[in-house]
Amino acid sequence: MHELVITPPAWIETAVDWRRRYASDDEKLDLTIALARENVERETGGPFGAAVFEVTSGTLIAVGVNSVVRLRSSACHAEMLALMMAQSRRQSFTLAAPGLPAHELASSCEPCAMCLGATLWSGVTRLVFGAQREDAEALGFDEGPVFPDSHRYLRDRGVEIVGSVRRGEARAVLQQYLSRGGPIYNR
Repeated sequence: MHELVITPPAWIETAVDWRRRYASDDEKLDLTIALARENVERETGGPFGAAVFEVTSGTLIAVGVNSVVRLRSSACHAEMLALMMAQSRRQSFTLAAPGLPAHELASSCEPCAMCLGATLWSGVTRLVFGAQREDAEALGFDEGPVFPDSHRYLRDRGVEIVGSVRRGEARAVLQQYLSRGGPIYNR
């Protein structure tokens, strides 16, 4: 029998200030972009970073970086790992459980089809992202079937979506990954 173990890269604990409060979308995206950049520079994964915060307080709950190649699993996208770690920390399969504060997901890039579905089911009430899907697709990543109705579907279920925050900086990390010859793993 095989065991599934999901671990962040060792550098995460020293790269993240867990005590800091993140008051604005810009600050949240600064963190996710920094995580993505660090992941590229340390060659521990793809050019994507994500984090889960409490909406009202800005408390950081969990982070994730793309770990598809490192962990040999197509499901190990930054958003997926951040959401799984947040749910583990909250000891709940939903971040919308009674008694929990509202949570939001911040991502350095617009979520792919898989991560968008996980965003809905995770219980977050807000999604903020930097680069857009076409920025990732320009590198050759396949973002899957995400349609204008996909975002409307989330909005209709109470998830606020804010895009293109710090898009230029997030797109620069994607370009850095491409220039370093990082693998495009889902073609």
